[in-house]
Amino acid sequence: MTRYKQARAQAQPFPSGLQPSPASPMTGPAQASQPPDIGFLLEAHRQELLAYCYRLLGSLHDAEDQVQETLLRAWRHFQSLKDTTSLRAWLYKIATNACLDALKQRPARTLPLAAFPAADPAHPIASPLAEATWLEPFPTSWLTEAAENPETRYTRTESISLAFLTALQLLSPRQRAILILADVLDWRASEIAQLLNSSTAAINAALHRARATLEKHYRPPASEPAQPGALDDTTRQLLTRYLQAWESDDVEGLVALLKEDATLSMPPYAAWYQGHAAIRAILTACPLQPAKRRQWRLLPTVANGQPAFAVYRADAAQQAYRAYGIQVISLQRDATERARLVTSVIMFHTASLVTRFGLPEQLPIPTSLGH
Repeated sequence: MTRYKQARAQAQPFPSGLQPSPASPMTGPAQASQPPDIGFLLEAHRQELLAYCYRLLGSLHDAEDQVQETLLRAWRHFQSLKDTTSLRAWLYKIATNACLDALKQRPARTLPLAAFPAADPAHPIASPLAEATWLEPFPTSWLTEAAENPETRYTRTESISLAFLTALQLLSPRQRAILILADVLDWRASEIAQLLNSSTAAINAALHRARATLEKHYRPPASEPAQPGALDDTTRQLLTRYLQAWESDDVEGLVALLKEDATLSMPPYAAWYQGHAAIRAILTACPLQPAKRRQWRLLPTVANGQPAFAVYRADAAQQAYRAYGIQVISLQRDATERARLVTSVIMFHTASLVTRFGLPEQLPIPTSLGH
């Protein structure tokens, strides 16, 4: 049994959070005497810790695991915290150590475009690679509501963009933590040094190297990030046409929304495709085969600061559309600056992601389409 599973097993009285009953038999003598609001104090930091761990790990599922581990450790050792005004820094220290320990066992994550050349749609798609290879999408709505700090190099939303995370994964785990703390969360070098048990000079040197690497591999986005419920009319119209094209199996309608050099990738498959001809060919051969009609339903959402869709696939046996994965869409204005085009589609083939976005696991098949 892993350390995480052991911790969860010992915490069964409060599996969905950290607010146990004061009289719970699962709390030890020391914990039973703790004030009952400790769980609330810790839970108040869950969302920001999720975003922090996600930036470090590149995985929504792994981030949830390490945040739960962090809060459980904090609950057990709360009495060792001498000054509750330093609770946030203490939690970040626990979370950073938990993530760095986890990353010792795992390779850096990436996306197909960063790791492989474009594929030929005339060739069969190779078997999927291990899920641990790939970045995962993150619900933008999970970011805590807070004003952006103008002193930071990167905004909270930009720092969860897939482009930023792809470049971030090129850093060592320790450099990753230092850069996020300094350039996203605006910690001082002395504060980071205390968190990592290092010197201010060593932190500044590591930060300099991390910034240099990121500048080589990351290009800031040209457009504003998407916000839930705050898309302009042009973007909403394009996304509506995109959704309708998928649900009506309209390959040509989809291709018409793409920029000439647009890309389509499909983690955990390594293959990705570029350009109208290649994308048309792979759509016709796989998800939108003429022989299989009305296979897909899409629900709008927002992931990593970009428009996204939860994707559902028809299951005739269950008479339902079942969760299939998350599509993340990148957009760019055309040369006239009046319209938008799709520059990238990333289809994450992980059904369990859908419910993480607060969306249902399945949708009913309308009676008119049941046959």
